[in-house]
Amino acid sequence: MVAVCLYFQVHQPYRLSRYRIFDIGNHSNYFDDNLNKEVFQKVAARCYLPANEILLKAIQKTGGKFKVAFSISGVALEQMEKYAPNVLESFKELARTGCVEFLSETYYHSLSFLYSKEEFKRQIELHRRMIEKHFGQNPKVFRNTELVYTNELAPFIEELGYKAIFAEGAESVLGWRSPNHLYEPLHTKNMSLFLKNSSLSDDIAFRFSDRRWVQWPLTAKKYSKWIDNLNSTSEIVNLFMDYETFGEHHWKENGIFDFLSEFPYEMLKGDKNIFVTPSEAIDMFPSRSRVDVPFVTSWADKDRDLGAWLGNKMQQEAIKDIFQLETIIRKLKSKELLEDWRKLTISDHYYYMSTKKSEDGAIHSYFSIYESPYDAYVFFMNALNDLLLRIRIEDEKQNGGKNSGKKSLFDSILGEVQSAIKS
Repeated sequence: MVAVCLYFQVHQPYRLSRYRIFDIGNHSNYFDDNLNKEVFQKVAARCYLPANEILLKAIQKTGGKFKVAFSISGVALEQMEKYAPNVLESFKELARTGCVEFLSETYYHSLSFLYSKEEFKRQIELHRRMIEKHFGQNPKVFRNTELVYTNELAPFIEELGYKAIFAEGAESVLGWRSPNHLYEPLHTKNMSLFLKNSSLSDDIAFRFSDRRWVQWPLTAKKYSKWIDNLNSTSEIVNLFMDYETFGEHHWKENGIFDFLSEFPYEMLKGDKNIFVTPSEAIDMFPSRSRVDVPFVTSWADKDRDLGAWLGNKMQQEAIKDIFQLETIIRKLKSKELLEDWRKLTISDHYYYMSTKKSEDGAIHSYFSIYESPYDAYVFFMNALNDLLLRIRIEDEKQNGGKNSGKKSLFDSILGEVQSAIKS
């Protein structure tokens, strides 16, 4: 018997407007609300609503044997509240079945763990409260932004009370081992590590519509047989992917919803296999061995590293500058400044700045709303420049311009930002 752990990531960022240098000091509307609403409602119609309906029917028709897990970013939940309350209600309906588990993550889908452990903890707590508010669950399994993982992360997460964590099943991590077991992270006392089966996950997420693929067309029957064939060597198959795979990345016309509709029943035929939530899997399977991940991995791009967000100097400069402001913003205790700052930590902003070529570059371009990664960088840095001016004004208002230490830091960062924009 093989247990299938099916997990979907749901995320939509707050996209920046084309914020120009002439806007600095004139207005602080950094985010394109009309575009964000348009995109969210489009994805809701194409993906979230029809896919949720399919999953709900599968749970009902299988008597609860079909199970699934979601991680929904806090900013995606915010947009559901504002732009598509019917989508939020459809996720709540799934939650009420008792067959859907909601995981924990960073509220702003950020890379905060790499830059600020305190902000990382705060975003996790904000997200936990949002999940409890809407779905009545207190998550015990953690999924970091874009499956970013390293040895240092697991014990930090365990200290926060989590029982398990997700990561990419990269070959550089696994070596000769299979991803189809639970593992144990280094430096933890009693924690499970779920490793994504990259090949089987990407067969759906990336290759499903590719007519050049030797396995095209991929049917639920064929795919289920591939998993059946793992019965003698595997305990759990972790299928992790973006939820937008269904209807948005692969259109309905390509048969992706037919696949999703048929897959639960094909897998459950003959009672050979089961679906499990992550929490059920923890109780069901032992951790087979410890896994050492001394470098940072992710589920993005071919290299499965941080190159998608930190692969060039523009990306590195932008994210360094934004996290450099954290201490100052916290001392000022301005809700408006903190909210805008946090929205600028959303990892997608840096993803759009990627200058990668070939297949990775094509994927980055697909997701970006900008004509070039340089435009994404300039609009971001312009917004950051305006945020700096607002911080200075707020500081002078609160402190009467007497805090020279803060001012010198403002001047330093502002000089770097202006130099970067000019270059």
